[in-house]
Amino acid sequence: MFVLVEMIDTVRIPPWNFQRQLNEAVAEELNKKLANKVVYNVGLCICLYDVTKLEDSYIFPGDGASHTKVHFRYVVFHPFLDEILLGKIKYCSQEGVHVTMGFFDDILIPPESLQQPAKFDEAEQVWLWEYETDEGAHDLYMDQGEEIRFRVTDEVFLDTSPTGPAAAVPDTPVQQPGQSAAPPVEAVVETKEPPYTLIGTICDPGLGLLSWWNS
Repeated sequence: MFVLVEMIDTVRIPPWNFQRQLNEAVAEELNKKLANKVVYNVGLCICLYDVTKLEDSYIFPGDGASHTKVHFRYVVFHPFLDEILLGKIKYCSQEGVHVTMGFFDDILIPPESLQQPAKFDEAEQVWLWEYETDEGAHDLYMDQGEEIRFRVTDEVFLDTSPTGPAAAVPDTPVQQPGQSAAPPVEAVVETKEPPYTLIGTICDPGLGLLSWWNS
């Protein structure tokens, strides 16, 4: 679930931190820059593990800060495929069951990866498992906050680097007398996609559903 990743970066130390030990100042700046951030194709950065090498520091013209090339190891959340993790249901939608691990929320279990047969209750906005017994089928709801054990089947990294400005909206033609007004152009709603998403499948009943039913 957590891995150590070797990284190299140039760290800028402002002049007011020159009185501190270089290792301490570098560690603080690296955590400011990386902690709780997703690095593309690497994972969610948690915290600095250690600094393995400090190269020479330089001060460039026009900038009073020092710049040091640093080799370091960082603790990263990046589960391997088929790893089994424990989380809690955050909410349900037509897309599937959304799971949180407390520090990481972008986990999705699509409908086809739920226990079957499963269906979505529009009124309650939850997925339910139609659990078959000798007495017939019983609806076991996947309620918010229930613990769930899932297997990682895929991961999706999205490049969220800044892009150029959107294309300009063409000018509205001048309305001539007697012409009907054109319908207004609907504003494009931009949805923010997470930079790192885990896709999973339920690997056992979990959810407390069977224990709830048997009690």
